[in-house]
Amino acid sequence: MKIPFEKLDKAFENRLRLQIMSVLVVNDRYDFNSLKELLETTDGNLASHLKGLEKEGYIVVHKAFLGRKPNTTYESTEKGKKAFKDHLDALEQLIKQQKTT
Repeated sequence: MKIPFEKLDKAFENRLRLQIMSVLVVNDRYDFNSLKELLETTDGNLASHLKGLEKEGYIVVHKAFLGRKPNTTYESTEKGKKAFKDHLDALEQLIKQQKTT
């Protein structure tokens, strides 16, 4: 059986991106500060990885104001959900294959 490396998505090679997508796939939306707190990361680190996922079309950004305060939320797209599922499926195949060899 061939190892499914070609099905692994480079966008998810980083641990933080995997964590971001894990949160966004199971939640309708998540705001920046809550993500930062949950993932225990810095503003800059989180922002750069969110930008990368947005560039791939895996997440969308919603900017609004709550009263006078800006509020940015993130949501996974259908494309992002499929890519994430395919990536996890490929990882699972890889693990199963390694168990049998």
